[in-house]
Amino acid sequence: MAEKRQIYSVSDINRKARMVLESAMGELWVEGELSRVTIHSSGHWYFTLKDAGAAVSCAMFARDNAGVAFRPKDGMQVQMLARPSLYEASGRYQLIASEMEEAGKGNLQEQFEKLKAKLDAEGLFSRDRKKPLPLLPKKIGVVTSPTGAAIRDIINVLTRRFPNIEILLAPVTVQGPAAAKSIANAINYLNKRNVKQPIDVLIVGRGGGSIEDLWAFNEEVVARAIAESEIPVISAVGHEIDFTIADFTADVRAPTPSAAAELAVREKGDLEDEVSLYQRRLNESLVRMQRDFQLRLNRAAHSYVFREPAVLVKQYRQKILSLEMRMGDLLKLESQTIFQRLERSSTRMEYLLESGVLQAHQRVDELSLLMRHEMERKAERSRQRFQSLESQLRMLNPMAVLGRGYSLTRRPDGSVVRSAEDVKKGDALITALADGKVVSKVTEKE
Repeated sequence: MAEKRQIYSVSDINRKARMVLESAMGELWVEGELSRVTIHSSGHWYFTLKDAGAAVSCAMFARDNAGVAFRPKDGMQVQMLARPSLYEASGRYQLIASEMEEAGKGNLQEQFEKLKAKLDAEGLFSRDRKKPLPLLPKKIGVVTSPTGAAIRDIINVLTRRFPNIEILLAPVTVQGPAAAKSIANAINYLNKRNVKQPIDVLIVGRGGGSIEDLWAFNEEVVARAIAESEIPVISAVGHEIDFTIADFTADVRAPTPSAAAELAVREKGDLEDEVSLYQRRLNESLVRMQRDFQLRLNRAAHSYVFREPAVLVKQYRQKILSLEMRMGDLLKLESQTIFQRLERSSTRMEYLLESGVLQAHQRVDELSLLMRHEMERKAERSRQRFQSLESQLRMLNPMAVLGRGYSLTRRPDGSVVRSAEDVKKGDALITALADGKVVSKVTEKE
């Protein structure tokens, strides 16, 4: 007896193939070039991923592509996390993507660029909001790890440059999920504390590391805390080649923690040398001023004024008398001049008033004549207009045509008869002629 066959449908085979494929490989990262990108109205993406030697159909559903920071297009090189699968309806092998990044530009870098653009648009990087560093800070706040190399470098540089400066450490976590919140809280705390115990400068940072190690200083919460700080902030994150969002929002960016300490405070010896220099210059200026005043005093003591003061007083008295006499003459002359000007002004005003009155009378006469002529012209135009309208009215009078042999036939109710169809045998009609009316009765119609 023949063995009974087990028959599978095509759907069964494709389903089994899909299950084997998905369970055997799982998710994996794959890189390639996008082509034939189709963005469906449902929000799903369908495209082909290819390289120099092969191509594979791919799909990325709306729930997954909502988190992608860019819009895919043909020719774009991408990396994506995907699981191999099989589209049962056609038996086509495909990749189902759950994450996608531009190749050569990791997700962290994308986040960095996106946040940088956002904060820049808000004006947090503007030079106008940067605060200057104080010339001689008394107390410096440091926000960093208490166990890292950064705090040791900062303390060494500060104490070497200015041994008696006060350093206040706000210990924080500089790496890991809780780091950003820890740094922001420390900055906010030092600003609140600053009301009662002033802090002149903040140094915020850590030593070098990878982009993942430094990522806390790229978080928005840290950037906003730095931007809102009333205390000037020096960012000191990583090495000279490292740049973080904190560097852009801080008032001053230092390439290293040690450099930040150097920017925060000057060398005490340099300041002392400057003070000594200014003191010497001040003493020299005072000596010169004293010498100048002494010379001026000696010249004044030997001058004519001090030797013969009575003569000087007599000269000034004579000058005052001369000025009094001159002032009297000027006042007398001025009063005469004013009186003459008033007389001339009065005469001229009388003439102008008389002339103005005569001109006004003449103008009134002219206007009266013009008004009479204008009224006559308007009356003539109105009379001509009336005659024209009267003539038109006579021409439009329907009864005027009766004088030329025409007649107007009406029914007894006054309606006009316009056609033979409007009357019937036996109807009474009233015919209007030029000199009277004729009443008739219809006996026959043709």
